[in-house]
Amino acid sequence: MSPVVSVEDLTKNYGSVTALAGVGFTVEEGEVLAILGPNGAGKTTAVEILEGYRRADGGAISVLGHDPSSGGREFRDRIGIVLQETGIEVVLTVREAIDIYARSYSRRLPTDELINLVGLDGKADARIKTLSGGQKRRLDLALGLAGDPELLFLDEPTTGFDPSARRKSWAMIEGLTKLGKTILLTTHYLDEAQNLADRIIVLADGSIVAEGTADTLGEGRASSTISFTVEGAGEPPRLDGGPVMTGRTVTYRSASVTADLLALTSWATQHGVELDGLEVTRPSLEDVYLDIVGEAGYGGRAS
Repeated sequence: MSPVVSVEDLTKNYGSVTALAGVGFTVEEGEVLAILGPNGAGKTTAVEILEGYRRADGGAISVLGHDPSSGGREFRDRIGIVLQETGIEVVLTVREAIDIYARSYSRRLPTDELINLVGLDGKADARIKTLSGGQKRRLDLALGLAGDPELLFLDEPTTGFDPSARRKSWAMIEGLTKLGKTILLTTHYLDEAQNLADRIIVLADGSIVAEGTADTLGEGRASSTISFTVEGAGEPPRLDGGPVMTGRTVTYRSASVTADLLALTSWATQHGVELDGLEVTRPSLEDVYLDIVGEAGYGGRAS
């Protein structure tokens, strides 16, 4: 089966500035792909090209079997887009906005089903101007789903949500993948990417600098931490990442956890001591991301 999205050697320049320099990736049916990267990395340009709102300077792009720049109505009928901000007439009610928006599509999800799906039941007849920021964001998501899209572009989908609302939205997005939807997600919440994405790509300076799952993205990059407490038995063994002694607590930075654990447990067995509170802490996605973008010459968070 062909990928829903296929990108090869994608390039885009703005005068002397290179926004995308030979980017390539795929998105399979039913997959959630998250694109991370600092400001100016090329994320917005790449997504706008895939949505058909911007033309590439070079490369081969296929989205649902179409060149998005020339796919026309047939192409747009099969995608849904949730932007960071949507210009909706605020005097409309939630129901009216969804009904009007859905008329653009040949396939439509029932309005009441959409309202329930995004958690706006009880607000169907409320005017948009009376909604909270989080409720307006839920309406944005409903509008993106109005045409029952095969491919959904989510741009910062939970901005403005409180932690509880974000968790509920994650569950809803996970439910969409069970319905066979394919999702391309941009987010500055690293925990959101970790919870939702099947794969993650990191862009920097217009190129992909890392790709993988949340678990494999940092392989060979950010170190894990091994820690325990011990009494007596002299100095713990020296390994590449330590030890660092803080009272009775011993800490190692480890890029090879299995090998280092073998060395430590062998030492403990030989000296007849217990490694009390032995704990291995893997680097978080945030640790990995900051290491990746720092290596690329950036600092700060995903955006």
